[in-house]
Amino acid sequence: MNNNGEGNFTSSGTDIDEVKRKNAESGMSYNEIKAMIAKTDGKGTAMYSDTNSEEVKNNIQNKYPN
Repeated sequence: MNNNGEGNFTSSGTDIDEVKRKNAESGMSYNEIKAMIAKTDGKGTAMYSDTNSEEVKNNIQNKYPN
């Protein structure tokens, strides 16, 4: 650990300001995503999913036929 007393560091030498900067650049947090889904009722979130909705519908129809 060689921070020369400059900056904002933890006792183990982690640069707190660097961690905060990286967190700010990383995108939404888990709780922010949960809040967005709750507010929008999930509408507009399809772009974040790789689920094939047609495949899910077909699987449900095959499992529970009319």
